[in-house]
Formats: sequence, structure tokens, C-alpha cells
Amino acid sequence: MAILGAGAFGTALAISLARQGTEVDLWTRDAVQAHEMRDQRTNSRRLPGETLPMAIRVRETLPDGADLLLLAIPMQQTAAFLEAHRALFAGRGVIGCAKGIDLASGLGSTGLIARSCPDAVPAVLTGPSFAADIAHGLPTALTLACADAAVGEAMQERLSTSALRLYRTTDVVGAELGGALKNVIAIGAGAVMGAGLGDSARAALMTRGYGEMTRLAMRAGARAETLAGLSGFGDLVLTCTSLQSRNFRYGHALGSGAEWDASTTVEGIATARAMAARAAREGVDMPVVSMIVALIDGRVTVTEAAERLLNRPLKEE
Repeated sequence: MAILGAGAFGTALAISLARQGTEVDLWTRDAVQAHEMRDQRTNSRRLPGETLPMAIRVRETLPDGADLLLLAIPMQQTAAFLEAHRALFAGRGVIGCAKGIDLASGLGSTGLIARSCPDAVPAVLTGPSFAADIAHGLPTALTLACADAAVGEAMQERLSTSALRLYRTTDVVGAELGGALKNVIAIGAGAVMGAGLGDSARAALMTRGYGEMTRLAMRAGARAETLAGLSGFGDLVLTCTSLQSRNFRYGHALGSGAEWDASTTVEGIATARAMAARAAREGVDMPVVSMIVALIDGRVTVTEAAERLLNRPLKEE
């Protein structure tokens, strides 16, 4: 198999699989990075301190012999990448690993794969995981969603390891939206903690945000139990409670007024805008997400956002 994208997550997956004896091609577009990784047997830029097993072949040219491709590049770059390399994906299993929604089209990774490569078999890998944990061999459980149940089962068998346990589902919509929307709520949770509003406020935001995630996903055809699983609730808990999450750290910087490195990928920013626009079009009530977008855009402060949410009309839960 091949993993396209040598960021932290792609590298961690390669390490986990290679430790089990699977030969993996790990592709990076940066020839200098590829040379460094081959020479030093580590990804010092994205996952320092972790040794690359010899079963990992680091490449700067796209692999053409793999029957299973894991697409581990940022969501907002995925559409252009797929369009540019359609022939690479033809007739193969393609698993999207980015958690987000394409801002231009409103599609998740499987929708982008199907649009550009209609004869590929799309799937998505998502759930509560930090790259460092996977690379360390710490126990981690993920969701693998594929509309074709038989193909999904085969992918599950190939990608599961002694420390990485995959659960499968055919609910691609629910898995994608759960993994994408939790990033938005994590920004809000980080802002709450960065502003010093407390753990109780964070718990309230997570709970009400989870309700909004579920409403929008079910409107799109997802199953409620998918949102209650690893790709929804599980990932929400992880990303809203740890500074290892880029989305949480970004929100924390917003809340505390700290500087933020604009070169750091924060998938939740584009997802927040895309989902707020979709909710408005479809008449789905998402006040938490709307306030998070306003906070990202600088239209409100954390204090103002909290006041507006707290002063909404009282209602039943």
C-alpha cells in the first residue's frame, strides 16, 4: 500500500503498519524532505523522535504499484491533488485521512474522490487519534467507513495492527461529518479555556456542540449511532481536551490573545465556514457553530460570544 502525504498522521500510520511487517510507500512532494527521511530514518519536520522502520520506502515520486492508497494531505488541497493525478487512483481503493470539508464544494474526502475518480473505491479513516500516540504504538481505535461493506472489511483487515484497532461502518456521511465537525467545536472549546471561562463552560459547549453536529449530520443522511461512536463523540472528547489538537490550540490562542503561526494547518477553520453556510441554507439551528465562525472572523470576542449564547431564549433540552 502507499500513503500519500508525509505529515505527522501519514508518517505515524506508516510506522504503525511497517512495525507489523507491511511494506509501505510513503510519499512526500518535497524531495529534500524525502532525502532527509531516507538518510536519517526519521521525519524530523513532522514527527521528530520516531524511527522509520526499514519496511517504509520514502519516495518523492508518486508510487504506481499500490492497490490501496491512503490520502493523507490537507483537506483544502485534496480536490486539486485528485484532479491532477486521476490516473493514479483509477480502479483502486482510496482512503481519505483528512478530517474536514472542502470549502469550495462542501464535499468530504469520499465525495471528492468519487467526483474526480469515479472508478476508484472511496473510503474514509477517522476517529480519535493523535499522530504521536499512533507512532508510539499506544492503543488507538479508529473508524473506517466505506459504502461497500465487503471492501470495507478487507481494508479493515489490512490496516488494523496490534495497537491500532479499526471499526468499520457503511455510514460514510456520518463518519466524515463527525470527524469534520468536531474540529469546529474543538476551536470553541480551546477559546473557552484560553479565555479562562472554565471546565464547566467547556463541558456545556461540547455537549451543545455535539447536538449541533448530530442535527446537521442526520439532515445529511447520517445515522445517529455513528455520531455517538468514535468518529463523532470519541473524536470530540479527544480534540476538545488536549493541547495536542491543532484546532484546540488555535482556539486557545484566540481566547488568550496569543500569536498563532498561520502556516499551521487548522482544518476546522474552513469546515466551520462551510458548515455554517450549509446550516443556514438548510435551516438547521447551529448557534454554537455560528458563534465560532464569528470568533474566527474577528466579529466577536470570546466574552461576547458567550454572552450571546447564554442570553438565547430558554428552552427544553
